[in-house]
Amino acid sequence: MAADTSAPDPDSGSNGSLHEGPGLPDDFPHAARLEQAGVTSLEHLREVESLEELTGIGPAYANDIERALEELGESEGGGTTSTGETTEKRSSPLSSNGASEDSAEGPATHQSIDIPEGPIKETLSFETYPADRYKHDELGFEADEVLDLLSNMLLQRRFENRCRQMYQRQKISGFLHLYIGQEAVSTGSVNAINLGDDSIITAYRDHGMGLAMGMDPEACMAELFGKATGCSKGKGGSMHFFDAERKMMGGHAIVGAHLPLGAGIAFAEKFKGTDNVCLCFFGDGAMHQGAFREACNLAGIYELPIVFVCENNQYAMGTAVDRAFSKPDLYKHGYNFDFPCSLASGMDVFSVNQAVRDHVETYARQDQPSMLEVRTYRYQGHSITDPAEYRAEGELDQRQSEDAINRLQDYILTHDLATEADIEEIDEEAKQRVKNAIDAANDAPFPDESALYDDVYTQEDYPFIA
Repeated sequence: MAADTSAPDPDSGSNGSLHEGPGLPDDFPHAARLEQAGVTSLEHLREVESLEELTGIGPAYANDIERALEELGESEGGGTTSTGETTEKRSSPLSSNGASEDSAEGPATHQSIDIPEGPIKETLSFETYPADRYKHDELGFEADEVLDLLSNMLLQRRFENRCRQMYQRQKISGFLHLYIGQEAVSTGSVNAINLGDDSIITAYRDHGMGLAMGMDPEACMAELFGKATGCSKGKGGSMHFFDAERKMMGGHAIVGAHLPLGAGIAFAEKFKGTDNVCLCFFGDGAMHQGAFREACNLAGIYELPIVFVCENNQYAMGTAVDRAFSKPDLYKHGYNFDFPCSLASGMDVFSVNQAVRDHVETYARQDQPSMLEVRTYRYQGHSITDPAEYRAEGELDQRQSEDAINRLQDYILTHDLATEADIEEIDEEAKQRVKNAIDAANDAPFPDESALYDDVYTQEDYPFIA
């Protein structure tokens, strides 16, 4: 019998079940999801040919359900023998049927104290997305859309180059962390989500991500200049770009502190019953923070629609990844939380796009958190004042030979999507947009002193300010 993936029929029974009979056990994994898909009895569940075709049941959930069926069959004297080597994943608190834990029968924990004979063996697999594997037409990009990708990456590169110049002219104050070299990560990722519905939250190297999401270069430059027309009204600066309309949920200055916020955004989307997801970007250095583990653990417990994306640009400030991690393959760390984990090249916009698409559609939209490591490289120092003397001789030149923008330009020419003259015109347009942004920022006013307490509290009388 083919699986029925439709919503429960209100006329089919008191609980919308397609089959009457013994219901699902109270502790059966993902019972609420099965009921939402119209499966409310073990009889019907055993007839489903493909669990993954059921609405809301992704691969990870299907594996849990199949294991539970095997164990149930064994306890009833039939079915496939279970190895007993894996522990059943408990249901998400958000996936419950509304019953309180106090009213549940049986033990509060289902983890066995009976230790199986070892050694326990596990087979792990991690998907990879190397450069030069994917073609634009395979990803559904038309020729003009490929040129749009290039245009956005060039805009980020020209914007950051002029930011460095403006800092040296003392137009920009405070900290300045440039995104040069990582443009394929932001552009590939943004073009893999539903912009305006899905959320993105990131760390302090946020200019490129904001521009990739369509933020106005004039508002971005004005923010760096501390002007009232900036995207955060001139009070956020380099590390706090924000755009509520596009659901750019901010750059964040404290290393790793935004990861729990990303989990909270995903929690809110699930709580409200939307189909939206959150991409949470962070650097390799943030994985040393306890907030990384806390956010990942909560996402796993609550089965949140989030993708944790590690932008591994090889250096946490001045410390190389392989000097700071005993396990420098960072994507493998997500396995500790039972996440699907993958590794992608951040020097190829198509590879990033395919990787993020897969993690969003296969996992996040099925309420399965996941982790993606994107290996990239920043050409500048950690901040504008860092000379990056920790690099080996010739290292930067070698990395720049793999530049994502050059790679995409070569791809466009090889596949006859545009001419060199077309590419030069796109680049000139990017330069002009950045120049216009600088001119507008110079002319814009600074915030008035009366705006000092704006957007601090929702109350108009500032009750907590003396």
